[in-house]
Amino acid sequence: MDFWDKMSDTISEKGKKVAHKAKNAAEIFNLKGQISTCEEVMKKNYLEIGRLFCEMYEEEEDAPFEKQRTAVKNAKAAVQELQEQINQRKGL
Repeated sequence: MDFWDKMSDTISEKGKKVAHKAKNAAEIFNLKGQISTCEEVMKKNYLEIGRLFCEMYEEEEDAPFEKQRTAVKNAKAAVQELQEQINQRKGL
């Protein structure tokens, strides 16, 4: 019987270790998900700050980040032009 008791104890111990590792992995996965959510919130707000900044300084000469502001302004104009082409093709 001693052999079976040792075998049972070993299996039980290994099972507990596996369960602990699985729980730990699930917790890590959960924490990484929370980090991703926080990073998305930061990204969204940084983008909003940038948009507001561009709008505030849209008409000012020699404003900070002139190159990037010009690129945004040109991209906005291109989007508007492309949208007009889409509307023409749709007959709107």
